[in-house]
Amino acid sequence: MSKDLYKYFRLEARELLEGLNQGVLELEGGAAGKDLVPRLLRLAHTLKGAARVVKLADVATQVHAIEDALAPYRDQPDRVPPQTIEVVLRLLDSVSARLSAIDPATPPPANAPAKARVQEEPLATVRVELADMDLLLDGVTEATIRIHSLQRERETIARAQRLAGLLADQLGSRGESSDSPAARARAQSVAEELSASLARLGRNVSSGVEQVSRELAQVRDAANRLRLLPASVIFGPLQRAARDAAQVSGKRMTLQTSGGDQRLDAHVLDGLRDALLHLARNAVAHGIEPEAQRVAAGKPAVGQVRIQVERRGNGIAFVCRDDGGGIDVEGVRRAAVRAGVLADSQAAAIPPDQLFQLLLKGGLTTTRDVTEVSGRAVGLDVVREAATRLGGQVIIESTPGHGTSIEIRVPVSLSSISGVVVDAAGVAAVVPLDAVRRTLRLESSEIARSPANDSIVYEGKVIPFVPLARTLRRPMAATRERTHWSAIVVQSGAALAAVGVDRLLGTANVVVRPLPANAQVESVVLGASLDAEGNPQVVLNPAGLVLAAQAEGGAQREPERAPRLPVLVIDDSLTTRMLEQSILESAGYQVDLATSAEQALVMARERRYGLYMVDVEMPGMNGFEFVEKTRADAQLREVPAILVTSRGSPEDRRRGLEVGARAYVVKGEFDQSQLLSAIRELLG
Repeated sequence: MSKDLYKYFRLEARELLEGLNQGVLELEGGAAGKDLVPRLLRLAHTLKGAARVVKLADVATQVHAIEDALAPYRDQPDRVPPQTIEVVLRLLDSVSARLSAIDPATPPPANAPAKARVQEEPLATVRVELADMDLLLDGVTEATIRIHSLQRERETIARAQRLAGLLADQLGSRGESSDSPAARARAQSVAEELSASLARLGRNVSSGVEQVSRELAQVRDAANRLRLLPASVIFGPLQRAARDAAQVSGKRMTLQTSGGDQRLDAHVLDGLRDALLHLARNAVAHGIEPEAQRVAAGKPAVGQVRIQVERRGNGIAFVCRDDGGGIDVEGVRRAAVRAGVLADSQAAAIPPDQLFQLLLKGGLTTTRDVTEVSGRAVGLDVVREAATRLGGQVIIESTPGHGTSIEIRVPVSLSSISGVVVDAAGVAAVVPLDAVRRTLRLESSEIARSPANDSIVYEGKVIPFVPLARTLRRPMAATRERTHWSAIVVQSGAALAAVGVDRLLGTANVVVRPLPANAQVESVVLGASLDAEGNPQVVLNPAGLVLAAQAEGGAQREPERAPRLPVLVIDDSLTTRMLEQSILESAGYQVDLATSAEQALVMARERRYGLYMVDVEMPGMNGFEFVEKTRADAQLREVPAILVTSRGSPEDRRRGLEVGARAYVVKGEFDQSQLLSAIRELLG
């Protein structure tokens, strides 16, 4: 049993305190819904009860005081006075400090002031959304059911084995000639039963394996999401830090956050939390001007601070922006001279961006008076150390009178993104969904070609077009052979580009893993993820894709080749025709459709085709007869035919080959990759 008697209490209390802090800040900001104060009272009541269970009477007393402060406003949440909110926040700080005091891992100094003793719980534990856990459990349950279903097929396997043994005995019987009609009949009967058992087994196993694969992929995605934390877990403390800094400084401001749905490894969020707290405080203390000064400058009286989490290439960026007065460049020069960092002559010549880097080294401050939130010259030093520890960098931009932006950009070992999965020349790749503006189906005639690059018109603008296979240095067929393209319009900053792919495979949530440091990859590659079968698939960098499309030159283009002959699909089933047309067009083939063999004969005599794909069972002339007629026709006999049918008996297969079909595909055993391979071989 753990010696830490308060371990689980601290976990629960931290979550309850976060909810209380967030709710009180919403109350102060004017979000006074009728359920807000009752919700805060419920959280406080739960926390008080938990404190009494572990015999922390002082915590229970403080939480009871919070209940007493809020209870009069249960039915009037819009009338909670600022003094009451201030009292509640101070009580919450005291409870938080008490929690830190009972944490054996982080004993605070005995002489530390109350607010300095408040420490955040390390992000070593994960809180799980019930919806995510339900998704995980549903996937496990479904996979278990499917596996049991597959296990029941062992009886079919045993039966097939017995039949195979019986057939072998019959064929090898010595007591009776194997050529006798009776022996052949018995062997034929056993062979047919064996074939039927194996066909049923194949169908059931194939269907079951596909179902299990899908369910396990869902389980893996859900587990990966549980492993990562949303960036929003640090937004609550940032809002409180900015609010407290505004109170101390006597300023008015609002804090806005975005990008909280970015899911990251806990060590990244934990490593940057203190740095971001300093940035939030600095934005208020050093950035936002006093109200009178803002009004005189024509600005809104209330300042604005924004915390944004954004993906940047193979890393993540935490950006703190304010609309304040900007960094006092001359004040930094004077502070550098005063601290002995620069001589007078050096300070006068150094450009602003280098001065900003001096701020990151610590020891410089433009604030003469030390306050609770500024003046000690350590804030940006903490930011720099945190970024360096994670292998990142800090970027500072500031415009006098308009504000400051400080960005911490760090690489990430794991992160989760939503993406569009595509296929290009046999390579599966993921394009981050937040960079995808639209997916298109393009005719080759819509692509304008020039010595500089290829381009298309999108929403009235000309944007570059590039095949993804070319940027990945993959061998590909000549682009001028193709009649259609699937394409994705990708955006990076204000720039757009269209990226041509062979197929759009759908959307997925993937966990991005960094590539090894010594891996030689193209600039368009951001990282890698694993598909449901554990195969790697590249994750693409939108900025790299746009740059690759803009840099494409005519020298890299393939020479024109003779166009590939179209394929004629003949089937009376609309569903089958549409499925086969989709598969063939996605692979770059031009397709014509016929609903009967009679119509197909007329079309075949009017246009030259490279291949016929024919159903067997159709009203009127069937597929066998169509193939026979084309083989007897001097004009059509050189065009190969593939029979695609639900009839899979040995007699039907034999007849298909006898009439001249070059391949025989049974719909129940349909394999898209094998079909395309056969078509490529037949068309040369």
